[in-house]
Amino acid sequence: MPGPTKAAGPPSAAAGGAGGAAPEPPGAVLTSGPARADAGPASGRAGADGGMTNGRAGADGGPAGGAPAETGPERERRAEEERKLAGFKSARGRLLALLKPHRLKLFLAVVSMSLAGASTAGMAYLIEPLLNHVFFKGDSSLLWPLSLLTFGVFAATGIFTFLQSYLMNKVGYTIVNDLRVRLFAHIQRQSLGYHDRHPSGELVSRVVNDVALIQSSVTQVVTGLVMDVCKVLGLVAVLFARDWRLALMGLAAMPLAVAPIVRFGRSLRKLATNSQLIMGSLVVVLSETIQGVRVVQSYNMTDFEIKRFARECRRNVDNLMRAVTVRGLSSAVMEIFGGLCLSAVIFYGGRSVIMGGSNPGTFFSFMTAILLLYEPLKRLTRIHNEIQQGVSAAVRIFDTLDAVPSIVAPPGGLRPAATSGLVEFRDVRFSYDGAGAPDGGGAGPGREALAGVTLAVSPGEMVALVGQSGGGKTSLVNLVPRFYDPTSGGVYLDGRDVRTLDLAFLRGQVALVSQDVTLFEASVRHNIAYGNLSASLEQVEAAARAALADEFVRALPGGYDENIGERGGRLSGGQRQRLAVARAILKNAPVLILDEATSALDTESEKHVQAALENLMRGRTTLVIAHRLSTVVRADRIVVLKAGRVVEEGRHDDLMALRGEYHRLYSLQFADAPDGDGALEDPGPGTEDPGPVRNSEGKA
Repeated sequence: MPGPTKAAGPPSAAAGGAGGAAPEPPGAVLTSGPARADAGPASGRAGADGGMTNGRAGADGGPAGGAPAETGPERERRAEEERKLAGFKSARGRLLALLKPHRLKLFLAVVSMSLAGASTAGMAYLIEPLLNHVFFKGDSSLLWPLSLLTFGVFAATGIFTFLQSYLMNKVGYTIVNDLRVRLFAHIQRQSLGYHDRHPSGELVSRVVNDVALIQSSVTQVVTGLVMDVCKVLGLVAVLFARDWRLALMGLAAMPLAVAPIVRFGRSLRKLATNSQLIMGSLVVVLSETIQGVRVVQSYNMTDFEIKRFARECRRNVDNLMRAVTVRGLSSAVMEIFGGLCLSAVIFYGGRSVIMGGSNPGTFFSFMTAILLLYEPLKRLTRIHNEIQQGVSAAVRIFDTLDAVPSIVAPPGGLRPAATSGLVEFRDVRFSYDGAGAPDGGGAGPGREALAGVTLAVSPGEMVALVGQSGGGKTSLVNLVPRFYDPTSGGVYLDGRDVRTLDLAFLRGQVALVSQDVTLFEASVRHNIAYGNLSASLEQVEAAARAALADEFVRALPGGYDENIGERGGRLSGGQRQRLAVARAILKNAPVLILDEATSALDTESEKHVQAALENLMRGRTTLVIAHRLSTVVRADRIVVLKAGRVVEEGRHDDLMALRGEYHRLYSLQFADAPDGDGALEDPGPGTEDPGPVRNSEGKA
């Protein structure tokens, strides 16, 4: 295919682009796009995938022992169940591993829970001597000791219950806090490709809702398991001490309740997973509509969005009610079996007392123990349900934590002492592999967003990238700070492959000002100093003056300490853009990327911002993306991209004389303008004659 048509430009600009395909640097992270960055957790999905493979192999190998062969859907369903089971087992083990750093607190909590459980059993044990010796026999000598002992048992129960509650909640909240911070940090370190594939609302739901379910599992479940098990063991001991035959009769029906409770737990696990997915969708709708409230209202879609949100809420309620039904059935089963046991105990125990085989004190002590036993047994069944919900949330959390970032800092990354700003693209190819393309969606799955781009930008040179949406402009500049990595070829800064540079150092050499300005709900000073929070007020003010922002900032009630609201909502579009320029000036990076920095502004605001940008671009290597071609006619060089390829490059006048792609775009943009109005900014006198326009073979 013929190369791009070129106009002769600065010698340094042409020289650097002839490097051809770059060899892969040592330690470089090469990917074919970010699509498989989160292909599966190491211990969750990986084990599950192994289970799926084995399950299919056995099925494909033929039925054993004459069993009927599985159909395709049945085999897939069984493989899916095996995958989910492996994920749940892995998540459960990793949840327990989170408790290891807190062994001392856990040990003290377990001791406190054991003593609290033993104290509960002691209450039931004291009933027998209290009734038989004090009330029936009238032995007043035991009245004072039994009274003190009863007080001691209740006091011990209260103290040990407080200790275990404090210690377990301390452990639980610490684990949840660490897990939430770890999850947030992992999401922040993911590449843009990961965020292209995962809606922000879904990620927010994982950090907020899923982690909250983990908290319940860690605190309530562990507490309930230890303390209620201790209570059950102590009370069962009292039952057998009082009447072992009656104890066997009272507990005989309990094992029958295990099977339905396990089935209820499995159902709750599925419902918990559905609930988390629905909550993620609900948060996505909420986030989109609140952030886009202006669009929603301007298009009269308020009622539509209310209905959409209500539909998601209804799905959530329906799922919650199914979970309530399962929990209610689980509790009802325990009530039925508990009532069966208790009625048998009353009948045979009362008959034994009437016939003289036992005495009232022993019987009432037994009844007290079995009634006290009933509540911890019910809680243990609920704990099983809570475990299923917590593990289901843990699967989603560990799935996120196991997503390997596609962009990572190389071990021992280079940090050169100085950077001149020479940027080179050598035979760069890139594909999103299905991720959302920021160029307007032109590069879909299976199509390259960049197809062999070779380009060099000299230090201090201003190069404008133009072309239709989807041509590859934003894809190209996103490779410089390593928001993505190329599929093949390489991007070089001062002759070094950017994949060999320390990632923090690399991004410190690049400043970005885009059309979609991101400001934070903080002071003006904080927003300008973002990325260099140690900057003094004098440095912040100097950057604001250079960005022509100082005047309107000082007019704010709080000046540089004024809170500008969420996303800078208290400022105009032009003011927000000038703060973004000030932030880039303060960063003082040698490479500057301007991505449609003035396209959304009115004429007056654009004039102010354009003047601020001229201050910013002075002495910096600048890559400018612009659809409004009137803003790039002064560029040192204009590069035209089409379908991921460089088709033309040169100065404005030379490209217009070529009457090629740039001429077509320019003519379309100013077709309705009066003669001469198309070039809104004359390149001005003194522009060097670039010489004859040449094609890729060097012919005039």
